[in-house]
Amino acid sequence: MIELKVPLGEGREYSVLVGPNVRNELESMLPEKSQRVAIVTQENIGISVNLEIDNEVFLISDGEDAKTLSTIESLCRSFTRWGLTRNDCIVGIGGGVVTDVAGFAAATYHRGIPVIHIPTSLLGQIDASIGGKTGVNLPEGKNLVGAFWQPTAVLCDTSTLNTLPEREMLSGYGEMAKYHFLGSGNLDGLNLEEKIARCVEIKTQVVASDEREAGTRAILNYGHTLGHALETTENYDLRHGEAIAIGLVFAAELAHKLGRIDQDRVEEHRLVVDQYGLSSMMPQGIEPDVIMEVMARDKKAINGLTFVLDGPDGVEVVTGIEPSIVRETIHHMDKR
Repeated sequence: MIELKVPLGEGREYSVLVGPNVRNELESMLPEKSQRVAIVTQENIGISVNLEIDNEVFLISDGEDAKTLSTIESLCRSFTRWGLTRNDCIVGIGGGVVTDVAGFAAATYHRGIPVIHIPTSLLGQIDASIGGKTGVNLPEGKNLVGAFWQPTAVLCDTSTLNTLPEREMLSGYGEMAKYHFLGSGNLDGLNLEEKIARCVEIKTQVVASDEREAGTRAILNYGHTLGHALETTENYDLRHGEAIAIGLVFAAELAHKLGRIDQDRVEEHRLVVDQYGLSSMMPQGIEPDVIMEVMARDKKAINGLTFVLDGPDGVEVVTGIEPSIVRETIHHMDKR
């Protein structure tokens, strides 16, 4: 088992445990005052925990369709009927959808209640469950309503990955590919547990320096501007990591057009994505005008089209990019 600490402001911190069967550590991680645990999960997850404390399971629907304000309302009303209090705890068991929903419910129920995440997908373990970003979708875009709410602990139980469908593992690899350009270096020589821990370590360092995404934390969205737009416009037929893989290569192509990186660096992005068995091709039949409109609504967009881009000083947020250059890059990607 590997234990990492996520340092926050004012002396706060929480533990991230990585390893097989670490979900068995849940009881020891619960806040001392807790008398009840509300377990938020999905029927198809099939992962349970053994608790001596009073607990109840609350199911949400599968897929991105579960990430809605109506789901939050339904959960909170159910919590109220069960008698969950501010001193109790919510536990999210599942992938990124579950941890996003459970975290947002925890952030808003009684104006804040402790939450512990047990991510069961690779994507959830290396990204979604770490750092306290929670949220749900609107028809106009992904994660447009949410809150920062740090968990009490995160238990990355690698044994839950043994039965994960291949496409879900690939989705996680899309996020893992991102970390190659955020300081992880080559992860090839590490086993899966070590790879997960290295990605978590990088994310915790970024979160510690910018807990509420006022500046540098936005680099964790590398590849996400186009990625989120593809997810939204493709009605989530693309898995998150699949869309991010395309977004990483798109961001590299855009950076090249802006003179920030050379062609060799672009090819390095393609090589990393290819090594994980992911496609860097645009989905067939995309409509550039629709993609552009969705990207303009991205959460990072403050001054025109905004992207996280590679450059001579590393990955950083770049604002005010000319729409014509973005459109050219979309057409270039579409023709490859």
